[in-house]
Formats: sequence, C-alpha cells, structure tokens
Amino acid sequence: MSLTIRAARAGEGGLVLGFIRALAAYEQLEHEVMASEATLEAALFGPAPKVFAEIAEWDGEPVGLALWFYNFSTFLGRHGIYLEDLYVEPRMRGRGIGKALLTHLARRCVDEGLGRFEWWVLDWNQPALDVYRAIGAEPMSEWTVQRVSGAALRRLAGMEA
Repeated sequence: MSLTIRAARAGEGGLVLGFIRALAAYEQLEHEVMASEATLEAALFGPAPKVFAEIAEWDGEPVGLALWFYNFSTFLGRHGIYLEDLYVEPRMRGRGIGKALLTHLARRCVDEGLGRFEWWVLDWNQPALDVYRAIGAEPMSEWTVQRVSGAALRRLAGMEA
C-alpha cells in the first residue's frame, strides 16, 4: 500500500467539496456548508488563488484533504500557514494519513522559512486533540476566537442598519 500527497488539480472542485461536506458532517456542521464546486474551482484554481489544497491518495485513490492558506504574524514579521480543513476518510484513519498531510505542510513551512503552522480544532474532538498533542502542537488557550459574519458583517461594513 502506498500513500502519496499531491496538490489538488483544476477540475477537482467536486472532490474537494466532497471532503469538505464529509468533514462538516463529522463536525455536525453540515448546515453551514455554502461552498459549491464552482466557488471552490474559482478559489483554488482561478487566476490568483488565495487558498490551496493537498490531496492524500492511497494506492491512487483520493482519501484525504488538507485545505490551507498563508497567514502573517506581525510579531514574527513572517508568513505562516493556516490549515482550514484536515480530513481523512473514516475507513482510512489510523494509517498515518492525517499525520502525513500535517508533515507535508510542516515541511513546506520549513522549506519556505515560514514562522508558524496553525489550525483550530473543536474542543470535543478528542481523537484529533490526541494526535495534535502527540505531534507537539500546543493549545492557545489564552486566545478567544472572534468572528463577524452574515448580517453582523454587513452592519460592521456600514451596509445595513
């Protein structure tokens, strides 16, 4: 059995969306998925992509996804990578595929001289938390995530009363 990791290719928006939907189902957030194959194709493979995806293949079959983008640390004065989604099909878990995707992106960070590799994880996802602790990831418990979206975002932008 062989594992390969490769960049997603144009025409694979549906494949990426399938992994995103499967992750959303696992996280009980299916109702929040608004992405479409077309929006993902445009974001990943348009003229100036700002988001990237790696596909894990087991014996040539796509079985996992890492979707990421560059961020920036003003304190470090350097870019980093933010991992938006990491997903491995349930039947393929326990084979090191998720760790291989993380290793692949960590290597990119080191090769490019990036300062950080970050992601979020739901606090109830103990299997993921266990993997992340095992690879040396540290929780950022002193930080609280803030988000503005939907109507609140439009209000903040001065576009709604």
